[in-house]
Amino acid sequence: MLVSKRAQRTLAREAEVGGVGFFLGADVRMRFLPAEPDAGVRFVRTDLPGRPSVAARIDHVVPAQRRTAVQDGPARVEMIEHVMAALSGMQVDNCTVEIDAAECPGLDGSSRAYVELIDSVGVVDQDRPRRALALERSFVVREGDAVLAAHPGGSDGLTLSYHLDYGPSSPIGSQGFLLAMTPETFRDQVSACRTFLLEQEAKALRAMGIGLRTTEADVLLFGPDGVVGNRLRFADECARHKVLDMVGDLALLGMDLHGFVVAHRSGHHTNATLVRKLIQAVEKDAGRDDRPRPQLPVRPDGTIDIHGILDILPHRYPMLLLDRVLELEPARRVVGVKNVTFNEPFFQGHWPGRPIMPGVLIIEAMAQAAGVLIASSVSRTGRAAVIASIDDVKLRRPVVPGDQLRIEVDALKIKPASASVTAAARVDDALAAQARIRFVLIDAAPAA
Repeated sequence: MLVSKRAQRTLAREAEVGGVGFFLGADVRMRFLPAEPDAGVRFVRTDLPGRPSVAARIDHVVPAQRRTAVQDGPARVEMIEHVMAALSGMQVDNCTVEIDAAECPGLDGSSRAYVELIDSVGVVDQDRPRRALALERSFVVREGDAVLAAHPGGSDGLTLSYHLDYGPSSPIGSQGFLLAMTPETFRDQVSACRTFLLEQEAKALRAMGIGLRTTEADVLLFGPDGVVGNRLRFADECARHKVLDMVGDLALLGMDLHGFVVAHRSGHHTNATLVRKLIQAVEKDAGRDDRPRPQLPVRPDGTIDIHGILDILPHRYPMLLLDRVLELEPARRVVGVKNVTFNEPFFQGHWPGRPIMPGVLIIEAMAQAAGVLIASSVSRTGRAAVIASIDDVKLRRPVVPGDQLRIEVDALKIKPASASVTAAARVDDALAAQARIRFVLIDAAPAA
């Protein structure tokens, strides 16, 4: 189920970082730039002719040993997982990353420097909701001894669990870690956890010409007696780093994930396989209602006047509380207005001498705007959208004659038989009311 729980975010200003690529050994400079809503994360290869770019999405992931790589034509960028983990963990949804080499710098083997960079420039909200996939069923990936499962969660948000076990003969002991994801928990509990490998693995990679500029100070290298030439930051740092990698790879979903993800011995390939399964489920759900969307009486300027609203909604005087639709993105968002005049019939009794619009009618106005949004998404012929529940209601300021309510409604989910939205009503820039509203569609006579 696709929902929206927060605003999209981007960097407040640009930032730069440099270092050495762990695998290819090149000197690398990266610039992080703010990006427009819905842009996502995109890597731009500034060292190649024409500055080709590749979006950080699962459909661009290509095979790479021990790391995550994306490619679109000549634009290939490797070891993106630590960058993606930092951006996703700190809820930076839209960002352009300029890079002058084929691999992101390894830095200290963690995401800490990237998080510090994000903290130094700040993050700003954008005027577009961030989509999230709220799991309603489980998804499981098995690859040999590795198991990765994503289950519905008990609440909004993402919880990640990793169990690391390389067997009794491994110098890396069995360990596990559980993380309830927020920017704060990612920064404090995960971002500083470093890449690790066995000493014999490092020797084999160097024999192939890989990692020649990487030293014991850059990664956690485990010999027979434990860490070589370095110290652990956490007793379970290896399991924590696996969670860091999961955060970076799950970011390739292109939306937030709400659920409980449990991993045992999984890695980048398993993570990518899970993301592909989730994308396939989203696309399948989107295709369930393949009927064409209803055509609404939208004017050439993109608005709907009162005559169009009367065609869409069954409400009539004195209960029609929407005067005009200013913006409409079918199935996603609607913005409408209600002009509050002294002639409103409810002002006769609420209250004489001090007219104030009842809060329940403000909520009703928001529900009617939501009705237009629902009508843009599913066929309502012979049916009406009826309020089933109202939650998280807040009434912030009185609405009086002369005010104009600007009503903004964002879809959480819209299905042929039900819908849920978040709604806010403002007077000028001041929030008057907000609520989360759920509807069911019932059989009803068409509007007269």
